[in-house]
Amino acid sequence: MPTHQEMEEYVAALSRAEKAQLLQWVVQDLGDSFPGVESRPEVCGGEACVVRTRIPVWLLVQARRLGTSDIDILRSYPTLRVEDLANAWAYARSHAEEIDQQIRRNEAA
Repeated sequence: MPTHQEMEEYVAALSRAEKAQLLQWVVQDLGDSFPGVESRPEVCGGEACVVRTRIPVWLLVQARRLGTSDIDILRSYPTLRVEDLANAWAYARSHAEEIDQQIRRNEAA
């Protein structure tokens, strides 16, 4: 796999049209991605979590539903940043059914 430096050099050598095609491909490849939220099978059973943490999005959504303010969530989870919450809320809006299922599953456990 090429290094980061090699990739930069390669992209710098592309024409504007080639860069535009590359950018379109990257955007299409990302598809329904949400910056700041990731799902990995080895972390929290594959549930969507805030990057750099093991804090599932459903947990933050449930806290909010129970009346916890964003400020209190940030105080409770000092590793979280304001932008992490914004990313989590955007993800939750787009994946409402998934989040609801995870909340129900974790409430039943």
